[in-house]
Amino acid sequence: MLLTGTLVLAGALAVRAGVHALILRGLRAPRLAHQDSPAAWGLQAESLRLPAAGGKTLFAWWLPVPLASPAPAVVVMHGWGANASLMLPAVAPLHAAGFAVLLLDARCHGNSDGARFTSLPRFAEDIETGLDWLAQQAGVDCQRLAVIGHSVGAGAALLSASRRQEVRAVISLSAFAHPREVMRRLLGSAHIPYPVLGWYILRHVQRVIGVQFDEIAPLTSIQKVRCPVLLVHGTDDAIVPFADTLRLLDAGQAGQVRSLAMPGGHDPSQALQEHLPQVIEFLNETLAFSLNKPDH
Repeated sequence: MLLTGTLVLAGALAVRAGVHALILRGLRAPRLAHQDSPAAWGLQAESLRLPAAGGKTLFAWWLPVPLASPAPAVVVMHGWGANASLMLPAVAPLHAAGFAVLLLDARCHGNSDGARFTSLPRFAEDIETGLDWLAQQAGVDCQRLAVIGHSVGAGAALLSASRRQEVRAVISLSAFAHPREVMRRLLGSAHIPYPVLGWYILRHVQRVIGVQFDEIAPLTSIQKVRCPVLLVHGTDDAIVPFADTLRLLDAGQAGQVRSLAMPGGHDPSQALQEHLPQVIEFLNETLAFSLNKPDH
């Protein structure tokens, strides 16, 4: 009887360990090499290694504004499985408009250090590494800092802005409303039944990343953000429904959150270039206003 119980327990532990290993593997983002460089866009950028959480380092491109001190600055964070090079189409117009730009590779992405896994909270930590670095730069006006993020990076930008008062504006590109819904869609696409196994996977993922989905959901973060937010989303997005932006708009502070609908899907790069004048106008308006805005 004791032997049978021991064998059952050992089997259960083995299954749990196997599921844990599979979840960690699922939490690993695909690592893509940089497909472009600032030089290809006529930009002069400095390559940096920034000290990050967990003893890791982040790769970054830094584009200061020459002959303008102090200047407003923007931290740019890519989405899941992407890297800083894929955000370059937005950088040249921002830089030409007078914004210093810090392009980051999140941990486990691009040229940044790896880790056992990454997650939305870790993306937010990496954004905050960039904010901390900017605060030490003499040529940066720390009263005029903004964050631009795409997809998971957008959720991380909202999470960072909800807890870092120096963020004066957020531009969210293709943000989802709640990570649980994203995970449910992924489980469905993998034909993993939620009532049988999916609920356990979601619970275990939250245990691994160390936080409940409800706490880090953009629907939660945007209620705590005290700076202006521009929600940019493609109306034909097949990965994150455009309806998520409408839900975020409803959840945000009245008069503080606005939306910009664009044609196109989840990757906003081409459509975004056409709408960059509106994005830059938003930044100019909000960061100029922040100069006279008292600290929270």
